[in-house]
Amino acid sequence: MQFTELNLIPSILKALEHENYTEPTPIQQQAIPPILSGKDLLGCAQTGTGKTAAFAIPTLQLLHKNNAPKPGRRNIRALVITPTRELALQIYENFCAYGKYLPLKCAVIFGGVSQKPQEIALQKGVDILVATPGRLNDLIQQKLIDLKDVELLILDEADRMLDMGFIHDVKKIIAKTPSQRQTLLFSATMPSAIAQMADSILKNPVKVTITPVSSTVDAIGQRLYFVDKGNKKDLLLHLLKDSSIESAIVFTRTKHGADRLVRHLTKAQVSAKAIHGDKSQGARQTALQNFKNRTLRVLVATDIAARGIDIDELSHVINYELPNIPETYVHRIGRTGRAGQSGVAISLCDFDEKPYLADIEKLIGKRIPVIKDHPYPMTQTAPTPKEAQPVRPPRNKGKELERVKPKVKVKG
Repeated sequence: MQFTELNLIPSILKALEHENYTEPTPIQQQAIPPILSGKDLLGCAQTGTGKTAAFAIPTLQLLHKNNAPKPGRRNIRALVITPTRELALQIYENFCAYGKYLPLKCAVIFGGVSQKPQEIALQKGVDILVATPGRLNDLIQQKLIDLKDVELLILDEADRMLDMGFIHDVKKIIAKTPSQRQTLLFSATMPSAIAQMADSILKNPVKVTITPVSSTVDAIGQRLYFVDKGNKKDLLLHLLKDSSIESAIVFTRTKHGADRLVRHLTKAQVSAKAIHGDKSQGARQTALQNFKNRTLRVLVATDIAARGIDIDELSHVINYELPNIPETYVHRIGRTGRAGQSGVAISLCDFDEKPYLADIEKLIGKRIPVIKDHPYPMTQTAPTPKEAQPVRPPRNKGKELERVKPKVKVKG
């Protein structure tokens, strides 16, 4: 199937051609027609399946065709709620790309930066608003945003918003939108709290399920290295001597661990930067941009970035530390092997992480191939005593992730 077969208007087809899009992904094929027909939609799709275009393209067409913007100030007619700033920026950029030949205005708002440029963008009028829940609720309470004219409400990465403690904020936002609206909900997994929310806000939705989260993309080659915790840094450097690792996202569990690893890599002459919630928005965007244009080889990230980074032709994902939530493993490695391309996911597992590994392999329904031929084989044969283990910091909740280093300037 081609995009030309989806009854899209010429302006959007021209923009898609400019982006070198020709064939829609399965979720785009299944989601775009019912959305264009005005139906609610429940989409269960893991990262890397093309779901942003699946909702952005028909949203642009519906707003353009059904009710062209009138002269004067524009009111928000489509609202996209998403959990992280990286994901919000990515979605905003996609809307701008797909709608570049349409007279629609899009804006993005998120916390962690000054709200003044965002206020200015809102005052100029916005048709499509992409927002994180914390900052959106703040601006609603300040009466700087009114959602009474919202025609399309899109909840993206709903399960991630649940994990991050945003669901209460999201429910408050939904209550501010009209009851007569079209609603689209996308989630990689469907925990009971999300299923209940879907039942309460969707009306006779079309259900689309693409590659359940328990599946890992076939194009991703998975490898596992057993190694003592103290030798992980050296094993990582050993692996990075392989020139086939052109670009790699390396995942750690903590922000401090990410910073320590970057210092170690930099000392060894490996170009690396960290991206996590304590970094300013400017620093995060600079690191991402340098990684995308290949001037930076390694991006060390915490799980805040697991679903918010979209990198074309990413060759490798490396789990420096295994996640304690098995679904997170699938989201992490889904950064590579996107859009049918191949990719490699490497995991470094120490003795204390073996229970995490067991949960991951149970979820994905297969054993990850073990690479035994390496210079740092595991020697530890018993768990680390609890008193010797570092205290794990509490999981970040919602607004803590958004409200760090608030005086960073952002493009409006």
